[in-house]
Amino acid sequence: MSNAVAPSQLSYSQQDLQDFVTLALAEARGLGASDAEVGVSVETGLSVTARLREVETLEYQRDRGMGVTVYRGQRKGSASTGDVSAGAIRDTVAKAFSIAGFTAEDESAGLPEPDTLARDFPDLDLFHPWSIDPDAARDQAIACEAAALDADSRIGNSEGATLSTHRGMRVFGNSLGFLGSTATTLHSLSCVVVAESGDEMQRDYWYSTVRDWRDLEDGVSIGKQAAARALRRLNARKLSTVTAPVLYVPELARGLFGHFLGAIRGGSQYRRASFLLDAAGQQVFPEWMQISERPHLRKALSSASFDSEGVATHDREIVERGVLTGYVLSTYSARKLGLKTTGNAGGVHNLIVGGGSEDFAALLRKMGRGLVVTELMGQGVNGVTGDYSRGAAGFWIENGAIAYPVHEITIAGNLKDMYRNVVAVGSDVDTRGGIRTGSVLIEAMTIAGE
Repeated sequence: MSNAVAPSQLSYSQQDLQDFVTLALAEARGLGASDAEVGVSVETGLSVTARLREVETLEYQRDRGMGVTVYRGQRKGSASTGDVSAGAIRDTVAKAFSIAGFTAEDESAGLPEPDTLARDFPDLDLFHPWSIDPDAARDQAIACEAAALDADSRIGNSEGATLSTHRGMRVFGNSLGFLGSTATTLHSLSCVVVAESGDEMQRDYWYSTVRDWRDLEDGVSIGKQAAARALRRLNARKLSTVTAPVLYVPELARGLFGHFLGAIRGGSQYRRASFLLDAAGQQVFPEWMQISERPHLRKALSSASFDSEGVATHDREIVERGVLTGYVLSTYSARKLGLKTTGNAGGVHNLIVGGGSEDFAALLRKMGRGLVVTELMGQGVNGVTGDYSRGAAGFWIENGAIAYPVHEITIAGNLKDMYRNVVAVGSDVDTRGGIRTGSVLIEAMTIAGE
């Protein structure tokens, strides 16, 4: 097991959680379950928000929970509880066992194949607790927002700066003998401000999110960046409807690949509800494009040695030379499709979008004339057809340079076409999430304005 946590840091120790899982599994066997799986987690956290140089909220969180799934042959029942006393655990297992007696048989239900379960637990360096007290957290949040408010007289309002720190541990086990634990921390600092000029107001933000609090971006830098981003959006114009290249900044480009993952998930495939239906082996992106999964990156936000079923994670090339190599599968969805799990129950672990050597400025020059998107609004994405239409704001580009900010526009296209027409992925990779990508330049989209 990896990343043990002392009892003084969380409400329960790693051994405590292992004992809870062991008790639940034994109880399930005693009731006659053919198989069972149990996950138990604890978490603590501190969050402080400062607005207009004063504390607005201070929250302390302490959570715990257990989820139990019991199988009676091909019948499945699940129950959960926030009470991890021995009596509550027994009651929860009994409830799951009872529910399994009423559910329909499902030939795809059941635990993973034993040979897919994780046996190695590499140290992924995901646990870096921060012993910051509320007063120090308050001071950092106030200083972050103050840097934004003091940056320019046009920063007239704020939605606040928030510092948060969380630590947690999860232990998961099943009746096949698997027992694994993961301890993680997550720390963030963010700032959201409003720039004003006459009757116009523009809002923007910046943030840092890391596993190790020592890697957080400096709060003053975050505040200044938030202010600069809000200020540059002032005096925004509308556009006439046009077809032109579109460049997504990294924090928004991540969403493009999120839609891609949604389309290649096993659930979308076996339900026949995907714009990339049966696309394995097909050219989906340009030939130069590579998309990889790297679950074992140290300190990364989506690293894991096993998925939510205990299946071992592994490096994988999801797209090679633009060709989709396969789907993103849990044990259940794999069985529905007649395939094998890819270790992705619960999601993908660090998707890496291969990019080139061109930075953001070089991509602007490559685009020449078009739109840089820095904000998206609405949820106009159809996962079945791939039709894409989102409200947007950003900057109009002329001669490879920013000409002026724009707002109240809509960008539209079809994701299949957009993926095939990716011109470049920048070197300005954003690591603040489970999908790591630089800016993405798309050859042409419809930009609807006035």
